[in-house]
Amino acid sequence: MPDTSLIILVVILALTFDFINGFHDTANAIATCVSTRAIRPGVAIIGTAVLNFLGAMISTGVAKTIGGDIVMSASMITEVTIVAGLIGAIIWNLVTWWFGMPSSSSHALIGGIIGAVIVSAGISALNGWGILKIVLSLIISPVAAMICGYILMKIVFAICHSYKPARVNLTANRLQVLSAALMAFSHGSNDAQKSMGIITLALLSGGFIGTLEVPDIVKLLCAAAMACGTSVGGWKIIRTVGGKIFKMHPIHGFAADLNSSLVIFSATLMHLPVSTTHVVSGSIMGVGSAERVKAVHWDVARQMVTAWVMTIPCTALMGALSYLVVHTFF
Repeated sequence: MPDTSLIILVVILALTFDFINGFHDTANAIATCVSTRAIRPGVAIIGTAVLNFLGAMISTGVAKTIGGDIVMSASMITEVTIVAGLIGAIIWNLVTWWFGMPSSSSHALIGGIIGAVIVSAGISALNGWGILKIVLSLIISPVAAMICGYILMKIVFAICHSYKPARVNLTANRLQVLSAALMAFSHGSNDAQKSMGIITLALLSGGFIGTLEVPDIVKLLCAAAMACGTSVGGWKIIRTVGGKIFKMHPIHGFAADLNSSLVIFSATLMHLPVSTTHVVSGSIMGVGSAERVKAVHWDVARQMVTAWVMTIPCTALMGALSYLVVHTFF
């Protein structure tokens, strides 16, 4: 018989993760426009929250990828496994937020679930090809963002070279409002679906639903949780992403936001989960390199890459340890 209390716990933890993801990843959508002073911080955060909510409601393709490609079958895991994976991811997100490190919530969630599954059901329960597809999309997306950001910035420079800097900055300031809005919408369209996928997987595993289809109430709850988290803001990470990688002007912020939104939304259309943190950081590095390679603070970039590489192994360990603890109570 399905354990309703465990399902409720999964939903609460998944929505908590979504809320934390919202304020942890607010920087992805507004760091560039805040750092270039194109939009006031308060206005940027509220606008981002609304657009995150709307973006989260448009699709469930990424949710199905997360729910269906990590494990071989929903019957091979329990709600306790999912609870443990979520706890591992939440702990990592809070630690990296505290230190202002723009780590990936997507990596944290996937790592936490993988660690919990290995301890609870063994490696054979993992869907190797599915995980490989997910991990490749997470790895390739920031590299693609960096390359595309470099190219886009060069194109923008070519278009604007005959105009006066003051006019370029004024136009870019106005355009950055639009590009930041696109970034916020695309962020919601990809990131909120990860929690949707986990909740749907738990419902399927517990026998509450018969197929891996995301219920409307789950979509609504996850979208609302992320929007609420976004409205809180994540100022420590905003400062890191917005100013410590590269000193941006409005034209750079416009190019970085536009490039990030295109990469993320393309991934959403292909039902692939990506790390919005990685994509935005990659875009900023690419845009900065187009200006001047030495203008990018590569020491900060190396620290961020180190955190990226560490995330899945560390959260897998946290998920595994969390399972050992949670399993004693359920």
